Amino acid sequence: MSDANAIPQWFSGSEHTHRVAAAIAQYGPIARTTLAQMLGLSQGALSRITSDLIYAGVIEELPAEAGPSGKLPERFTPRESSDRRGRPQTSLVLCSNARTFIGVKVHGMSIVAAAVNAHGEVVSGRHEVPIGADQSAEYVVSAITRLVRECSADIASSGLPSPTAVGVAVGGHVVDDSIVTFAPFLHWDGATDLGTMVTEATGLPCGVFNDIDSLLVDASWFGPGVGVDMFAVVTIGVGVGYSLAVNGKPVQYPDKSYGLVGHVLIDPEGPRCTSGHIGCSQCLTDDSIAEQYSAIVGRAVSFEDFARDAKERVPQATQLVNRTCFRLGSLVATVANIAMPGHVMIAGESAFLAKLGTDSLRDGIRFYRHSQTQPVKFTIMNHDWQLWAKAAASRVIVKHIG
Repeated sequence: MSDANAIPQWFSGSEHTHRVAAAIAQYGPIARTTLAQMLGLSQGALSRITSDLIYAGVIEELPAEAGPSGKLPERFTPRESSDRRGRPQTSLVLCSNARTFIGVKVHGMSIVAAAVNAHGEVVSGRHEVPIGADQSAEYVVSAITRLVRECSADIASSGLPSPTAVGVAVGGHVVDDSIVTFAPFLHWDGATDLGTMVTEATGLPCGVFNDIDSLLVDASWFGPGVGVDMFAVVTIGVGVGYSLAVNGKPVQYPDKSYGLVGHVLIDPEGPRCTSGHIGCSQCLTDDSIAEQYSAIVGRAVSFEDFARDAKERVPQATQLVNRTCFRLGSLVATVANIAMPGHVMIAGESAFLAKLGTDSLRDGIRFYRHSQTQPVKFTIMNHDWQLWAKAAASRVIVKHIG
């Protein structure tokens, strides 16, 4: 990311100051005593830092009755004495509406945007521009510029401050939070400095990120991954994706966004993918499922046809739902066995299948786990491209807090 489109810092301060603000963003409302315990700071040091952050308008105090958020890791659950005397405890929380951001998700069919506050909460309506035959970077930038204007108008009408920055999420490989080097669903050739292009067009700093990593960060800061030391996301839909976070940050690996989990073996008797692999996780993609369902019903059908029949509980479709969910469970078990995350989020356009076949999903997980292991904790997300747009904004929020 160049200086021109770099995400600005909300405030200046030491590393401890940024850690305190980040912890309050994730776990607030939170008491000072709990925060000091979590970060290993003395009460005096924490008091000085929080006073500076309150003065800077980054955090604020809430009355004692607001109580803790309930998102804390169990080991940090405060144990206050019931006969505690003196001034009532107050809780600290981020000043959510002190900043706004715009998140954009670019996928093969459309571009979706959302305005969010500093706590990753959507504060605008849904804004979307279709992508047709023209998938060029120039068209994408022009569409993003239009969406930024629309979201900015929503922000202004709500009486909130103008957006600080834009986050853009794409399916593919991104270098330096700005340059897209691989975008299979957009068919771009070579390296495209999308971040700089968006900044020049909108006048706002812009960060560009991998979409699954963005979903992971959003979940780790503002969703089901808060307080989980290791957290994973598995996505199914047009493709199969995976990302892992440690302490709220995606594990970095230079080749991770090339869809490496897409060919992991999950069913030795499964269908053959276009690369010639038998039973790899490509059998969870929409195209493969449509092909499998076509073979079952004896005629060519689309994934949409299968999805309709699955929701209507047509027997042949239900059979394929259960088989697919068992295979998905095998993939989740593989992730759990090797990466050992505390929680797995299942997301993507076709995550609704996991809700239709949850029992088969659990069977698939158990089949590849030791009999004495604890059940794998998982959350099945309702698919909405606006959630992915919000996740792009969350990446910018994390950088802004520092």
